[in-house]
Amino acid sequence: LLTSLAASTIITMSSNHWLLAWFGLELNTLSILPAIMKSHHPRAAEATTKYFLVQVTAATMILLASITSAWQTGHWTITHTTPITTLLTTMAIMLKLGAAPMYMWYPHVLQGTTMNTALFISTWQKLAPLSLLYMTINHLDHTTLLLIGLLSALTGGWAGLNQTQTRSIMAFSSIAHMGWLITAITLSPSLATLTMLIYITTTTATFLPLATTTKTITTTGTMWPLSPTTLTTTMLALLSLGGLPPLAGFMPKWLILKELLANQLPLIATLLLMSSLLSLFFYARLAYLTVLTTPPTTTTTEYKWRLKTSQLKHTAPMIMASALLLPMTTTFYATT
Repeated sequence: LLTSLAASTIITMSSNHWLLAWFGLELNTLSILPAIMKSHHPRAAEATTKYFLVQVTAATMILLASITSAWQTGHWTITHTTPITTLLTTMAIMLKLGAAPMYMWYPHVLQGTTMNTALFISTWQKLAPLSLLYMTINHLDHTTLLLIGLLSALTGGWAGLNQTQTRSIMAFSSIAHMGWLITAITLSPSLATLTMLIYITTTTATFLPLATTTKTITTTGTMWPLSPTTLTTTMLALLSLGGLPPLAGFMPKWLILKELLANQLPLIATLLLMSSLLSLFFYARLAYLTVLTTPPTTTTTEYKWRLKTSQLKHTAPMIMASALLLPMTTTFYATT
Protein backbone atom coordinates (compact mmCIF):
# COMPACT_ATOMS: atom_id res chain seq x y z
CA LEU A 1 0.00 0.00 0.00
CA LEU A 2 2.78 2.43 0.92
CA THR A 3 4.58 1.67 -2.35
CA SER A 4 1.48 2.32 -4.46
CA LEU A 5 0.69 5.48 -2.47
CA ALA A 6 4.21 6.81 -3.04
CA ALA A 7 4.24 5.77 -6.72
CA SER A 8 0.85 7.36 -7.47
CA THR A 9 1.85 10.65 -5.85
CA ILE A 10 5.18 10.74 -7.71
CA ILE A 11 3.41 9.97 -11.03
CA THR A 12 1.02 12.90 -10.54
CA MET A 13 3.72 15.30 -9.33
CA SER A 14 6.09 14.52 -12.21
CA SER A 15 3.55 14.32 -15.05
CA ASN A 16 3.03 16.97 -17.71
CA HIS A 17 0.20 15.05 -19.41
CA TRP A 18 -3.40 15.22 -18.21
CA LEU A 19 -4.11 11.48 -18.59
CA LEU A 20 -0.98 10.52 -16.65
CA ALA A 21 -1.91 12.96 -13.86
CA TRP A 22 -5.44 11.54 -13.79
CA PHE A 23 -4.05 7.98 -13.63
CA GLY A 24 -1.87 8.96 -10.66
CA LEU A 25 -4.84 10.48 -8.82
CA GLU A 26 -6.98 7.37 -9.39
CA LEU A 27 -4.17 5.06 -8.23
CA ASN A 28 -3.77 7.28 -5.16
CA THR A 29 -7.47 6.93 -4.33
CA LEU A 30 -7.51 3.15 -4.79
CA SER A 31 -4.36 2.75 -2.66
CA ILE A 32 -5.81 4.42 0.45
CA LEU A 33 -9.21 2.63 0.39
CA PRO A 34 -7.98 -0.64 2.03
CA ALA A 35 -6.36 1.42 4.83
CA ILE A 36 -9.66 3.21 5.55
CA MET A 37 -11.55 -0.11 5.51
CA LYS A 38 -8.99 -1.87 7.74
CA SER A 39 -10.98 -1.68 11.01
CA HIS A 40 -14.00 -3.68 9.63
CA HIS A 41 -16.52 -1.36 11.28
CA PRO A 42 -19.76 0.00 9.73
CA ARG A 43 -18.43 3.54 10.18
CA ALA A 44 -15.27 2.55 8.29
CA ALA A 45 -17.35 1.10 5.44
CA GLU A 46 -19.38 4.32 5.29
CA ALA A 47 -16.21 6.44 5.32
CA THR A 48 -14.66 4.32 2.55
CA THR A 49 -17.76 4.67 0.36
CA LYS A 50 -17.93 8.44 0.87
CA TYR A 51 -14.23 8.89 0.18
CA PHE A 52 -14.41 6.75 -2.97
CA LEU A 53 -17.45 8.58 -4.39
CA VAL A 54 -15.99 12.03 -3.71
CA GLN A 55 -12.59 11.22 -5.18
CA VAL A 56 -14.09 9.54 -8.25
CA THR A 57 -16.33 12.58 -8.84
CA ALA A 58 -13.31 14.90 -8.65
CA ALA A 59 -11.24 12.65 -10.93
CA THR A 60 -14.11 12.54 -13.46
CA MET A 61 -14.21 16.35 -13.46
CA ILE A 62 -10.44 16.45 -14.11
CA LEU A 63 -10.84 13.92 -16.96
CA LEU A 64 -13.66 16.02 -18.44
CA ALA A 65 -11.50 19.16 -18.13
CA SER A 66 -8.55 17.45 -19.83
CA ILE A 67 -10.70 16.17 -22.72
CA THR A 68 -12.24 19.64 -23.15
CA SER A 69 -8.77 21.21 -23.12
CA ALA A 70 -7.44 18.71 -25.68
CA TRP A 71 -10.46 19.30 -27.92
CA GLN A 72 -10.12 23.10 -27.81
CA THR A 73 -6.33 23.51 -27.87
CA GLY A 74 -5.13 20.29 -29.51
CA HIS A 75 -2.72 19.61 -26.61
CA TRP A 76 -2.86 17.19 -23.66
CA THR A 77 -0.22 19.06 -21.65
CA ILE A 78 -1.27 20.50 -18.29
CA THR A 79 0.04 23.98 -19.07
CA HIS A 80 -2.26 24.39 -22.11
CA THR A 81 -5.63 25.35 -20.64
CA THR A 82 -8.84 27.21 -21.45
CA PRO A 83 -11.24 29.14 -19.13
CA ILE A 84 -13.66 26.18 -18.91
CA THR A 85 -10.79 23.80 -18.16
CA THR A 86 -9.44 26.01 -15.38
CA LEU A 87 -12.89 26.30 -13.77
CA LEU A 88 -13.45 22.52 -13.80
CA THR A 89 -9.90 21.85 -12.59
CA THR A 90 -10.24 24.32 -9.71
CA MET A 91 -13.54 22.74 -8.59
CA ALA A 92 -12.10 19.22 -8.82
CA ILE A 93 -8.94 20.06 -6.87
CA MET A 94 -10.92 21.85 -4.13
CA LEU A 95 -13.21 18.81 -3.88
CA LYS A 96 -10.20 16.50 -3.56
CA LEU A 97 -8.57 18.73 -0.92
CA GLY A 98 -11.77 19.05 1.12
CA ALA A 99 -11.64 22.85 0.90
CA ALA A 100 -14.72 25.02 1.39
CA PRO A 101 -17.40 25.06 0.09
CA MET A 102 -16.95 21.35 -0.84
CA TYR A 103 -15.74 20.14 2.54
CA MET A 104 -18.72 18.27 4.05
CA TRP A 105 -17.37 14.81 3.20
CA TYR A 106 -14.05 15.38 4.95
CA PRO A 107 -15.03 15.32 8.68
CA HIS A 108 -17.27 12.28 8.09
CA VAL A 109 -14.46 10.32 6.44
CA LEU A 110 -11.94 11.15 9.18
CA GLN A 111 -14.53 10.27 11.84
CA GLY A 112 -14.83 6.75 10.42
CA THR A 113 -11.10 5.96 10.22
CA THR A 114 -8.26 5.28 12.64
CA MET A 115 -6.03 8.18 13.66
CA ASN A 116 -3.08 6.93 11.60
CA THR A 117 -5.20 6.63 8.45
CA ALA A 118 -6.65 10.08 9.15
CA LEU A 119 -3.06 11.38 9.30
CA PHE A 120 -2.36 9.93 5.84
CA ILE A 121 -5.55 11.46 4.41
CA SER A 122 -4.72 14.84 5.98
CA THR A 123 -1.10 14.98 4.79
CA TRP A 124 0.09 12.60 2.05
CA GLN A 125 -3.20 12.55 0.12
CA LYS A 126 -3.03 16.35 -0.24
CA LEU A 127 0.27 16.29 -2.15
CA ALA A 128 -1.02 15.07 -5.54
CA PRO A 129 -3.93 17.57 -5.88
CA LEU A 130 -1.71 20.39 -4.60
CA SER A 131 0.95 19.55 -7.19
CA LEU A 132 -1.69 19.93 -9.92
CA LEU A 133 -2.72 23.26 -8.42
CA TYR A 134 0.96 24.24 -8.32
CA MET A 135 1.43 23.42 -12.02
CA THR A 136 -1.71 25.25 -13.21
CA ILE A 137 -1.52 28.26 -10.86
CA ASN A 138 -0.52 30.70 -13.62
CA HIS A 139 -3.73 29.92 -15.55
CA LEU A 140 -6.16 29.99 -12.59
CA ASP A 141 -8.13 33.00 -11.37
CA HIS A 142 -6.24 34.29 -8.32
CA THR A 143 -9.25 36.19 -6.93
CA THR A 144 -11.32 32.98 -6.87
CA LEU A 145 -8.50 31.08 -5.16
CA LEU A 146 -8.07 33.81 -2.52
CA LEU A 147 -11.82 33.74 -1.80
CA ILE A 148 -11.79 29.92 -1.54
CA GLY A 149 -8.80 30.12 0.81
CA LEU A 150 -10.52 32.72 2.98
CA LEU A 151 -13.78 30.74 3.04
CA SER A 152 -11.93 27.53 4.00
CA ALA A 153 -10.06 29.27 6.84
CA LEU A 154 -13.27 30.83 8.20
CA THR A 155 -15.25 27.57 7.82
CA GLY A 156 -12.56 25.52 9.57
CA GLY A 157 -12.44 28.03 12.43
CA TRP A 158 -16.19 28.42 12.96
CA ALA A 159 -17.18 24.77 12.48
CA GLY A 160 -14.41 23.50 14.75
CA LEU A 161 -15.67 25.48 17.74
CA ASN A 162 -18.54 23.16 18.69
CA GLN A 163 -16.81 19.81 18.09
CA THR A 164 -16.14 17.31 20.87
CA GLN A 165 -14.74 14.41 18.81
CA THR A 166 -10.97 14.52 18.38
CA ARG A 167 -11.08 13.46 14.72
CA SER A 168 -13.70 16.08 13.85
CA ILE A 169 -11.56 18.79 15.43
CA MET A 170 -8.54 17.64 13.43
CA ALA A 171 -10.65 17.53 10.24
CA PHE A 172 -11.82 21.14 10.59
CA SER A 173 -8.26 22.08 11.53
CA SER A 174 -7.08 20.59 8.24
CA ILE A 175 -9.79 22.50 6.32
CA ALA A 176 -8.62 25.77 7.91
CA HIS A 177 -4.99 25.00 7.05
CA MET A 178 -5.97 24.22 3.45
CA GLY A 179 -7.38 27.75 3.32
CA TRP A 180 -4.01 29.19 4.39
CA LEU A 181 -2.21 26.90 1.94
CA ILE A 182 -4.40 27.90 -1.03
CA THR A 183 -3.81 31.56 -0.13
CA ALA A 184 -0.05 30.91 0.03
CA ILE A 185 0.07 29.14 -3.34
CA THR A 186 -1.75 32.11 -4.90
CA LEU A 187 0.82 34.56 -3.53
CA SER A 188 4.10 32.65 -3.86
CA PRO A 189 4.82 29.00 -4.82
CA SER A 190 7.96 28.91 -2.62
CA LEU A 191 5.92 30.16 0.35
CA ALA A 192 3.33 27.45 -0.37
CA THR A 193 6.05 24.78 -0.25
CA LEU A 194 7.24 26.05 3.13
CA THR A 195 3.64 26.23 4.41
CA MET A 196 3.02 22.63 3.31
CA LEU A 197 6.19 21.38 5.03
CA ILE A 198 5.29 23.10 8.29
CA TYR A 199 1.68 21.86 8.01
CA ILE A 200 2.80 18.24 7.54
CA THR A 201 5.28 18.52 10.44
CA THR A 202 2.83 20.06 12.92
CA THR A 203 -0.08 17.82 11.86
CA THR A 204 2.04 14.68 12.21
CA ALA A 205 3.30 15.87 15.60
CA THR A 206 -0.32 16.34 16.72
CA PHE A 207 -1.82 13.17 15.26
CA LEU A 208 0.81 10.70 16.50
CA PRO A 209 0.37 11.32 20.27
CA LEU A 210 -3.42 11.37 19.79
CA ALA A 211 -3.36 7.96 18.05
CA THR A 212 -4.84 6.20 21.09
CA THR A 213 -8.10 4.28 21.31
CA THR A 214 -9.90 7.26 22.86
CA LYS A 215 -12.44 9.16 20.79
CA THR A 216 -13.33 12.36 22.67
CA ILE A 217 -11.54 15.25 24.36
CA THR A 218 -12.49 14.20 27.90
CA THR A 219 -11.16 10.64 27.59
CA THR A 220 -7.93 11.96 26.07
CA GLY A 221 -7.40 13.91 29.31
CA THR A 222 -7.20 10.67 31.30
CA MET A 223 -3.83 9.95 29.62
CA TRP A 224 -2.16 12.15 32.27
CA PRO A 225 -1.63 9.48 35.02
CA LEU A 226 -0.20 7.05 32.46
CA SER A 227 2.00 9.35 30.36
CA PRO A 228 2.32 12.99 31.45
CA THR A 229 5.21 13.58 29.02
CA THR A 230 3.10 12.50 26.05
CA LEU A 231 0.25 14.77 27.05
CA THR A 232 2.52 17.78 27.65
CA THR A 233 4.19 17.42 24.25
CA THR A 234 0.73 16.96 22.70
CA MET A 235 -0.25 20.34 24.13
CA LEU A 236 2.83 21.94 22.51
CA ALA A 237 2.01 20.33 19.16
CA LEU A 238 -1.62 21.51 19.36
CA LEU A 239 -0.61 25.09 20.12
CA SER A 240 1.94 25.00 17.30
CA LEU A 241 -0.79 23.77 14.93
CA GLY A 242 -2.88 26.72 16.07
CA GLY A 243 -0.08 29.14 15.20
CA LEU A 244 0.84 30.43 18.66
CA PRO A 245 3.82 32.81 18.18
CA PRO A 246 6.85 31.18 19.82
CA LEU A 247 6.15 27.89 18.02
CA ALA A 248 6.84 26.82 14.42
CA GLY A 249 3.18 26.92 13.34
CA PHE A 250 3.32 30.72 13.56
CA MET A 251 5.95 30.92 10.80
CA PRO A 252 3.78 30.29 7.67
CA LYS A 253 0.91 32.43 8.97
CA TRP A 254 3.25 35.32 9.66
CA LEU A 255 4.80 35.09 6.18
CA ILE A 256 1.42 34.74 4.43
CA LEU A 257 0.05 37.81 6.23
CA LYS A 258 3.22 39.70 5.30
CA GLU A 259 2.79 38.75 1.61
CA LEU A 260 -0.90 39.74 1.66
CA LEU A 261 -0.06 43.17 3.04
CA ALA A 262 2.75 43.56 0.50
CA ASN A 263 0.19 42.82 -2.26
CA GLN A 264 -2.22 45.49 -0.93
CA LEU A 265 -4.77 42.97 0.41
CA PRO A 266 -5.34 44.14 4.01
CA LEU A 267 -9.00 43.01 4.18
CA ILE A 268 -8.19 39.37 3.36
CA ALA A 269 -5.24 39.50 5.78
CA THR A 270 -7.50 40.78 8.58
CA LEU A 271 -10.20 38.14 7.95
CA LEU A 272 -7.58 35.36 7.82
CA LEU A 273 -6.15 36.61 11.10
CA MET A 274 -9.62 36.51 12.69
CA SER A 275 -10.16 32.95 11.43
CA SER A 276 -6.78 32.02 12.91
CA LEU A 277 -7.94 33.30 16.30
CA LEU A 278 -11.01 31.06 16.07
CA SER A 279 -8.82 28.04 15.31
CA LEU A 280 -6.37 28.94 18.07
CA PHE A 281 -9.28 29.16 20.53
CA PHE A 282 -10.37 25.55 20.05
CA TYR A 283 -6.75 24.33 20.02
CA ALA A 284 -6.14 26.15 23.31
CA ARG A 285 -9.39 24.74 24.70
CA LEU A 286 -8.39 21.22 23.64
CA ALA A 287 -4.94 21.67 25.21
CA TYR A 288 -6.47 23.09 28.41
CA LEU A 289 -9.04 20.31 28.79
CA THR A 290 -6.55 17.52 28.14
CA VAL A 291 -3.53 18.80 30.08
CA LEU A 292 -4.46 21.37 32.70
CA THR A 293 -7.73 19.86 33.96
CA THR A 294 -8.79 16.36 34.92
CA PRO A 295 -12.37 15.68 33.82
CA PRO A 296 -14.64 13.54 36.04
CA THR A 297 -14.54 9.86 35.14
CA THR A 298 -17.41 7.40 35.24
CA THR A 299 -15.28 4.59 36.67
CA THR A 300 -13.17 4.19 39.79
CA THR A 301 -10.17 2.80 37.92
CA GLU A 302 -7.04 4.92 37.73
CA TYR A 303 -6.28 4.00 34.11
CA LYS A 304 -8.56 3.75 31.12
CA TRP A 305 -8.65 0.14 30.01
CA ARG A 306 -9.02 1.23 26.37
CA LEU A 307 -6.05 3.58 26.38
CA LYS A 308 -3.08 2.71 24.18
CA THR A 309 -0.13 5.07 24.39
CA SER A 310 2.72 3.21 22.71
CA GLN A 311 4.32 5.93 20.59
CA LEU A 312 6.30 5.59 17.38
CA LYS A 313 10.01 6.46 17.45
CA HIS A 314 9.66 9.53 15.22
CA THR A 315 7.01 11.19 17.42
CA ALA A 316 9.57 13.08 19.54
CA PRO A 317 11.57 14.56 16.60
CA MET A 318 8.32 15.68 14.94
CA ILE A 319 7.14 17.44 18.11
CA MET A 320 10.54 19.10 18.56
CA ALA A 321 10.45 20.32 14.95
CA SER A 322 6.89 21.65 15.31
CA ALA A 323 7.89 23.58 18.43
CA LEU A 324 11.39 24.87 17.64
CA LEU A 325 11.59 25.71 13.92
CA LEU A 326 10.52 29.37 14.22
CA PRO A 327 14.08 30.80 14.72
CA MET A 328 15.06 29.21 11.37
CA THR A 329 12.49 31.26 9.40
CA THR A 330 15.12 33.30 7.54
CA THR A 331 16.88 30.07 6.52
CA PHE A 332 13.74 28.75 4.81
CA TYR A 333 12.33 31.95 3.33
CA ALA A 334 13.61 35.44 2.51
CA THR A 335 11.64 37.73 4.84
CA THR A 336 12.99 41.01 3.46
